[in-house]
Amino acid sequence: MARLLLILAFVAVLFWVYTIVDCAVQPPSRHRGVSKPAWMAIVILLPVLGGILWFLIGRGRASQTVVRRAPDDDPEFLGRMTASARAEQDERIRRLEEELAQLDADADEPPRPPRTTDPGDAPDGGKPGDDDTRGQRGTVG
Repeated sequence: MARLLLILAFVAVLFWVYTIVDCAVQPPSRHRGVSKPAWMAIVILLPVLGGILWFLIGRGRASQTVVRRAPDDDPEFLGRMTASARAEQDERIRRLEEELAQLDADADEPPRPPRTTDPGDAPDGGKPGDDDTRGQRGTVG
């Protein structure tokens, strides 16, 4: 009988600790009934009974959390938009797409190499013996 009581006490302590941790890590939006600090007090002061109450009443289900949506995914928001606002938004998107297409077309053109065929046309005057060692000190081997 003493072993059974010892095992039940150990299970009760484990349940109590698990309930305290679970209550502490849940976001306040998932606490039903009373506030998070009140649930913590209930769970700590009433070890087994508080834990049972927490799991039956206080712990909200994950499906009850608020689902946040982007405005373009929210049917309520889309229903409030007027037809003129939609047309204006569509026109703005069309203009932005045209600008992007123009920028892409400009970026696809290959860069033109400079037209310096005569060494005298180079910016440094094209001194003889100056090849690709401009701006370097020392001799070229």
